[in-house]
Amino acid sequence: MLNTTTAPATGFTPLQSTNPGQVTGMYILPRALKNIGIDTMYGLVGIPVTEFAYLCQMQGIKFVGFRHEQQAGMAAATHGYLTGKPGVLLTVSSLGFMNGLTATTNATVNCYPMIQISGSSVREPIDLDQGTYEGLDQLNVAKGLVKAAYRVNQPQDIPVAVARAYRAAISGRPGGVYLDVTTPCLGATMDKDEAAKLFFTPVDPQPPMVPSADSVKRAVQLLASAKRPAFVLGKGAAFARIDDEIKQLVETTGIPFYPMSMAKGLLPDSHPLSAISARSTIMEQADVVVLVGARLNWLLSRGQGKWNPQGKFIQLDIDPQEIDCNRPIAAPVVGDLKSSVTALLNALKGVTLSMDSAWVPGIQAESKVKNAKFLQRLQVDTVPMTHWSALGPVKKVLESNPDVILVNEGANTLDDTRDAVDMSLPRHRIDCATWAIMGMGMGSAIGAAVATGKSVVAVEGDSAFGFSGMDFSTICRFKLPVTVVIFNNGGIYNGIGVNPSGGTDPAPTTLDVKARYDKLGEAFGAKTYYVTTPADLQTALTEAIASKLPCLIDVQLAADSGKESGHIGYLNPASLYQFTV
Repeated sequence: MLNTTTAPATGFTPLQSTNPGQVTGMYILPRALKNIGIDTMYGLVGIPVTEFAYLCQMQGIKFVGFRHEQQAGMAAATHGYLTGKPGVLLTVSSLGFMNGLTATTNATVNCYPMIQISGSSVREPIDLDQGTYEGLDQLNVAKGLVKAAYRVNQPQDIPVAVARAYRAAISGRPGGVYLDVTTPCLGATMDKDEAAKLFFTPVDPQPPMVPSADSVKRAVQLLASAKRPAFVLGKGAAFARIDDEIKQLVETTGIPFYPMSMAKGLLPDSHPLSAISARSTIMEQADVVVLVGARLNWLLSRGQGKWNPQGKFIQLDIDPQEIDCNRPIAAPVVGDLKSSVTALLNALKGVTLSMDSAWVPGIQAESKVKNAKFLQRLQVDTVPMTHWSALGPVKKVLESNPDVILVNEGANTLDDTRDAVDMSLPRHRIDCATWAIMGMGMGSAIGAAVATGKSVVAVEGDSAFGFSGMDFSTICRFKLPVTVVIFNNGGIYNGIGVNPSGGTDPAPTTLDVKARYDKLGEAFGAKTYYVTTPADLQTALTEAIASKLPCLIDVQLAADSGKESGHIGYLNPASLYQFTV
């Protein structure tokens, strides 16, 4: 028998067994999570997990409640990326589970350690398709989209299920794990003393995976023969927390490096060996490229296109299935990055490289010219502002506050901010990453602030903010040091789209250039700003960061700022694609 008494106005008494010698699955689950070191959970409660969230709080696990499960999941994924420990998402069953699954799948694709826990309905009527309450077969829906998925049907299995989920999330290539906990399991009871015997700490859940000596020797020989070598650093290198080893590898070899978006700051973008402004040169001329925690996927044109067709690749990756994914890899080094980079450093001792003496100076000269030309874009003082005139002050303020974590999403807002703002510290830039999805902004900002305790600035396009804007209320409710900067140009890409039919409906890309997003911030008690000039934006952003309070800055851009993308006309016959506006 369970006691479901709810205390009046003063608080809540979670489900407890009327027998003091008995405990429920709902009690065992938070104990099992805390036992493996979980101290934070993100989610949105309802049947059947509300009481479970209260029990988590009772046992010292911080619960951050959201308005939407997808944003809670994005927060959990970001927490996992920044801490190396799985971020935990809690959802209700059915559509709540599916809302959260978007983020868990994204975590899997991006290799962030994360565990989604969802309550689920009674199994028997689901299996017979008898129309039960929220009767979705959640385990089978999740299986094809996440790294691992498990169902727990009885309370005595909870500790081992949590340990397995934890190990799966962080071992090898990290990813998202789904844990399906049935309603009968949550409500079932067992002897308290017997339950206490079930808890255990997993031994060596993230063991080193040391690469073979032959693979390291092959990579060193190829690198030593290169005339125009380059490193490409991916977010996997940032996640691995081998900052000192990466710095040593680059600086002892003197080889230029190109950082992918979330690897910016692993070494400062202003480093003399940074080739961030010479991407095309690296692609076209490098004869040996070392991929360090970076995948040769669409973000690197799959190794095709502009890449030197005679160039060869060395790839350091923990997953052997990633090798030869899009282009033959001449020297794969399969292992965890710390072991692989350390082995490479040791093997390079005493090795003389054959690098062309003009290679690095040429990249440095090219970077100097391009950087100077690029800065001219940011020094314009146009009103209404463009993305570039707005990014001028944003760049100044963020680069003078290097320990602020930058969250960034949008179309033009994403691309332009990535190019404009130099990073100098690792794991201080969070964006939409491998899948380039929109709608991660508020969740990631919250996850970053909670996981690190640092100040966060989220630079958002107005369209991107629309996906997650209601969870700005979560930032305010938890009084997080997060400033949200919204670039409003009134549309997806821009606000000047035209309905080709001549009708009065807005174009597919048109939003509202006159929207006052600062009023949303006011509704939740945040400090807000509406700015129309670069000078006002610089003042507002400086004040907002210094306040360490929830702030929202509505940045008014010109409606014609930004260029449209997404056309796939090259895939279609011209006669099917052409229209006249």
